[in-house]
Amino acid sequence: MKLNQISIFLENREGRLYEACSLLGEHKINIRALTIAESDQFGILRVVVDKPEEAMALLKKNGFTADLTDIVAVEVDDKPGGLAKILKIIYDNRINIEYMYGFVEKSSEKALLVFRFDDSDKAISVLTDNKIKVIGKKDIVNL
Repeated sequence: MKLNQISIFLENREGRLYEACSLLGEHKINIRALTIAESDQFGILRVVVDKPEEAMALLKKNGFTADLTDIVAVEVDDKPGGLAKILKIIYDNRINIEYMYGFVEKSSEKALLVFRFDDSDKAISVLTDNKIKVIGKKDIVNL
């Protein structure tokens, strides 16, 4: 199952990250995962939220440049070698990872990895064939 991720382009200036996050919070949109990459002039805040379509409309209405992309989230054992196991499957099946980030579930012994693949459908098929749990929209909302 593919999930939606929002990439928000932020000018590299004081308070801009706060503005984006507080806007989502004020409208009861819950951030389930995030990462930020930066350069001298701007940053890209990538977020997985419980209501992506509503968040996109809100951000654009308030002057943010944002883009919706497909990502794949998988569950992995939160122990040494857990990430390597997933990466081996991806490597063996010649799937390219554009980027990834991870976070730990607070309610279990699992961690979640978020991937942006060049071929999400192939990645989902390979991962599920290898008994790797792919996280769906309902799972993200319930974290």
